[in-house]
Amino acid sequence: MSLFGTNTAFGSGGTGVFGSTTTDSHNPMKDVEVTSPPDDSISCLAFSPPTMPGNFLIGGSWANDVRCWEVQDNGQTVPKAQQMHTGPVLDVCWSDDGSKVFTASCDKTAKMWDLNSNQTIQIAQHEGPIRTIHWIKAPNYSCVMTGSWDKTLKFWDTRSPNPMMSLQMPERCYCADVVYPMAVVATAERGLIVYQLENQPSEFRRIESPLKHQHRCVAIFKDKQSKPTGFALGSIEGRVAIHYINPPNPAKDNFTFKCHRSNGTNTATPQDIYAVNAISFHPVHGTLATVGSDGRFSFWDKDARTKLKTSEQLDQPITACCFNSNGNIFAYASSYDWSKGHEYYNPQKKNYIFLRNAAEELKPRNKKW
Repeated sequence: MSLFGTNTAFGSGGTGVFGSTTTDSHNPMKDVEVTSPPDDSISCLAFSPPTMPGNFLIGGSWANDVRCWEVQDNGQTVPKAQQMHTGPVLDVCWSDDGSKVFTASCDKTAKMWDLNSNQTIQIAQHEGPIRTIHWIKAPNYSCVMTGSWDKTLKFWDTRSPNPMMSLQMPERCYCADVVYPMAVVATAERGLIVYQLENQPSEFRRIESPLKHQHRCVAIFKDKQSKPTGFALGSIEGRVAIHYINPPNPAKDNFTFKCHRSNGTNTATPQDIYAVNAISFHPVHGTLATVGSDGRFSFWDKDARTKLKTSEQLDQPITACCFNSNGNIFAYASSYDWSKGHEYYNPQKKNYIFLRNAAEELKPRNKKW
């Protein structure tokens, strides 16, 4: 395997000006740095779908821009293109054929970026910032789903200025995920709504939140038949809930676990508790990654209920993460998330996107072959 993991051009430790090795707190895991990262905090990352040859990474930022890089097999990254909004970009996604990228912004619009022509057009409009954007590919329709702080979930066919459908939510949309035929949206005031997308989108069930604090991120997981069967929900209180939609035994099958906290379980010292900023499931193994405001990423096996790995601590929060389509690459973004207020903001600090070989570390421990 040529991609990452071999100690070639990278991963062999930093060298100081005078040849002594330096401890590098911005990249303690010695992962591959993506060239030309955004100039402000990175809000979202998305890898190209399996239908595309090669690996392309999209990143959106608070500098109002969306960037595209090609990730080559030797780990080098080549900046390919970028597009702008007039407000921070909060979410990005790909069309299933990889020809388009959809971007959602605080400027209350969503755009469709045609990568072949490098042109963008506006495809959606809300009355508040658009927090989430997802492509839905159903047998009888395809559309873009946008979730906004204006408390609506809208569905757009990309050709009309008016939505195909608009669904009212009880509160502002904070995070969402789509794996056809299921969508899940988590809102302010700990709201949680599951939608079914067959024939046309409709509300399926409202769920009482398994978490006691503000929702921050959500990711759908699949069963062995690749059908969406539940979701992982992360909160600002260093905790993730694993929730099945129709479990045989809800009291046993649904559970929560603590993560992104300092000092372990030592009760003598107070524990620092950090937000879970993003959750991503491995496309092959079904294990998951979480990233947090503590500047660490962790890999988990939800079925064995075990932690597989935790990273060293970066000198900044990790704000976004994703896997590429075959699960060999884990991308994560290091930038300030304002979790400690403006007094901890240092404009001199750079933002980074790192790439790590994920082929081995995400394998379940007790896999029976």
